[in-house]
Amino acid sequence: MLSPTVLIVIGGLCQFTILLASAAAPRVLDWKNSLSPLSRLNRQLIWTHGAYVAGMIAAFGLLSVAAPTILADGSPLARIVCGFIAVFWGIRLLLQWFVFDPREHITTFWHAAGYRMLTLDFMTVTAIYTWVAISGAT
Repeated sequence: MLSPTVLIVIGGLCQFTILLASAAAPRVLDWKNSLSPLSRLNRQLIWTHGAYVAGMIAAFGLLSVAAPTILADGSPLARIVCGFIAVFWGIRLLLQWFVFDPREHITTFWHAAGYRMLTLDFMTVTAIYTWVAISGAT
């Protein structure tokens, strides 16, 4: 069994791969054309929200890679932070399964593979941080 600190580093690395996919999303989803009918303010809001989410993911990844022993020390703050990360990704996983309909955008083998890999990443980070938050992993 991998130690909690190693699992947290893996979770951090998974979040960096999610950031790579996030960087590709505007091109893959053709945001330039899809968002063009919207008002300038609505386009700005979408880009700003996307940047904020990417910033949160980057912060989670950096925290996980830079301070895994602190996140795994079982302290109340560590458990709360891991719990927050778990809820963040758990909600994203539920959205992936029950809300988003990607069929019109999964047009190639690579898009399908990427979508499945993202889902696996969401499952992995949700499981890791849920386990650490609940177990108080020291």
